[in-house]
Amino acid sequence: MMNMPSAKIDKVMFAPCGMNCMVCYKHCYHKKPCAGCLNSDEGKPECCRKCKIKDCIKEKGLSHCFACPDYPCKRMKNLEKSYNQRYEASLIENGAFVQEHGLELFMEMQKEKYTCPKCGGIISIHHRECSECQEKMDG
Repeated sequence: MMNMPSAKIDKVMFAPCGMNCMVCYKHCYHKKPCAGCLNSDEGKPECCRKCKIKDCIKEKGLSHCFACPDYPCKRMKNLEKSYNQRYEASLIENGAFVQEHGLELFMEMQKEKYTCPKCGGIISIHHRECSECQEKMDG
């Protein structure tokens, strides 16, 4: 059973844009799981490997987009719009929450939201499907 860690939060699992990599379909996928936005490209979907936001953050020497004076930039606004429409999620709200309350509390709340009530696996934000029992969730 894959449970999100609560004792120690791996900071690379919180992408610069505000995405929680723990609930990404590629992290939940067992054959070649992605190690998170800021780790190696192994197992990473093409859109993440070619991510301009990740490249921008590296160039500017920042850890998160919300630390940038240009935030939210056009790239962030486009990604935000996509996540609002497709997944009913706000990366900008995620970033604001982490800024105000810290990554630990954010990940704890995400754990509650994305834990499968049937088996305790992780529900993918992208497919709304449990990583363990493959049960489809409403929402």
